Amino acid sequence: MLLTLTTTHRPATDLGHLLVKHPDRVQSFDLPAGTAHVLYPEADEHRCTAALLVEVDPLKLGGGRGRKQAATPDSFTLGQYVNDRPYAASSLLSSALAKVFRSALRGESRDRPELAATPIPLAVRVPVLRCRGGAELAVRVFAPLGWTVTATPIPLDEAYPEWGDSRYVDLTLAGTLRLADALNHLYVLLPVLDDAKHYWVAPDEVDKLLRAGAGWLADHPERGLITRRYLAHRRALAGEALARLAELRLADEPPADDSVEGAERAEAPRASLAAQRREAVLAALRDSGASRVLDLGCGGGALLTALVADRRFTEVVGTDVSSQALTVAARRLRLDRLPERQRDRITLWQSALTYRDDRLRGYDAAVLMEVIEHLDPPRLPALEDAVFGHARPGTVVVTTPNVEYNVRYEGLGAGRFRHADHRFEWTRAEFAAWVERVAEAHRYTATIGGVGDEDPEVGSPTQIAVLHRKEEISA
Repeated sequence: MLLTLTTTHRPATDLGHLLVKHPDRVQSFDLPAGTAHVLYPEADEHRCTAALLVEVDPLKLGGGRGRKQAATPDSFTLGQYVNDRPYAASSLLSSALAKVFRSALRGESRDRPELAATPIPLAVRVPVLRCRGGAELAVRVFAPLGWTVTATPIPLDEAYPEWGDSRYVDLTLAGTLRLADALNHLYVLLPVLDDAKHYWVAPDEVDKLLRAGAGWLADHPERGLITRRYLAHRRALAGEALARLAELRLADEPPADDSVEGAERAEAPRASLAAQRREAVLAALRDSGASRVLDLGCGGGALLTALVADRRFTEVVGTDVSSQALTVAARRLRLDRLPERQRDRITLWQSALTYRDDRLRGYDAAVLMEVIEHLDPPRLPALEDAVFGHARPGTVVVTTPNVEYNVRYEGLGAGRFRHADHRFEWTRAEFAAWVERVAEAHRYTATIGGVGDEDPEVGSPTQIAVLHRKEEISA
């Protein structure tokens, strides 16, 4: 079975650094069911393609005495030896990805760390993929993740078109994504489309699924189907995984089923508004020169994950009033698995933003990302005092919805907010007036902008303000 991964990022041969596989060499790796080979059919400054070729040994796949037999889509007597597993992409290919590209799946690159965290143009091709559900299902699972999907059914016999299509598709994906995200999408979704696993699905598969699905599975419109198929339809395991995904959705950004932004993510094969918002916040923090950063109201840790991935942020603190949200954030960050040096950069505190907390003083920057609208308006002065008056970080980045943009969301009736927990949503003028008042009262300068596609009439969907503390003048 074969998978190719192509980039036109320049220099394109940086793909070798990201995959930790040199383009000038063919490398081979032993697998429980055969051998994996990595080679580069093309590699120059303009275009580079890495190919993963997996040779399956039917005898190894069938298993020996005392071993559990591998699952195959065929049930006849010789099915474990005579089947499509050596030729069609499946969980065997996912396992090869996990072994051969282990550091790339984690988003790590010793030689190109910044590139590993950067979306680059990618094209993936899996020429033969068993797809239970047809080409349409391949589009349903990959398109919401930012891919342009071409899934071409493979005929049973090209010489006899009247026989119709086989159960296989020729899959091509194109998009601009982080390499780690692309590999994790493939790791989860290839066996999902095949709907068969070549090994026994144990309880630890739930953790594997949530690790690989971090940042995208909780909001995926097909998360139920993906979860059930990945866990081989084992009801108890699927129930546990879906419950933990529900925790992530409750403790993080507005859920995909209940929020307009979630619906937008499901429909548009491009960077979600949530992702654009995180990038805007990170850009503001980088421009400020901050190294010690507070994520106030961190929820399930979506921004914390991005902060920790950037080494310029030497100390990262996440706070939330919800202990459950902090538990979810710890899982998302994999705190129990991080090396000690990296774990020491991260702290999670339970703290209410409407009360002064001495632990929050002295930081370079603080972020209030989609937080203020969750407070009742009479509680805002307490937040202003606690953050701007008492903690007084050097820079504060605030984002909040632009209520004027709501008319562009189909199905959002008049007077309705984007999320059930929002206490208010401001117009651009209302947000600007609040920012200017807070800045003047607490000696900050402020700039205001937008995040997301700007509409000439109603502005951008998200508002963002960056406030910098004025230098104190001693008497």
